[in-house]
Amino acid sequence: MHGYEAAHQLGMKFHACLSVGDWDGIRSLLTDDVTWTLPGDNTVSGTAEGADAVVERARKIASYGLHFELLHILVSRENMALSLHNTATRGDVRLDEYLSTVCRLREGRIAEIETYLSDVAGMNAFFV
Repeated sequence: MHGYEAAHQLGMKFHACLSVGDWDGIRSLLTDDVTWTLPGDNTVSGTAEGADAVVERARKIASYGLHFELLHILVSRENMALSLHNTATRGDVRLDEYLSTVCRLREGRIAEIETYLSDVAGMNAFFV
């Protein structure tokens, strides 16, 4: 299997685990020293450091009832990214954002995640 095929499969697994709340499954895809950086100024912004913190962030984001629509898995020579459309409603506040979650890989696992958002202000309003 080529590196890009393995990266694509890893992206599929990550999205599948996130969609059904398989936190142990997500943990198995991460290096112990993984980081996840999100923009904005809200309860899920900043950098989560370490696999347990990254899993907890994923759990917290999912707890808001998000629907994680997978648009594309994008691969480079050594890394991958998920192109997502996330939507959710909390009271009168609606989240409707497009994002790219860029994953740098090491030895077949996710070592670094950085998320790029289409609507940081909307994310700040939703994740209070």
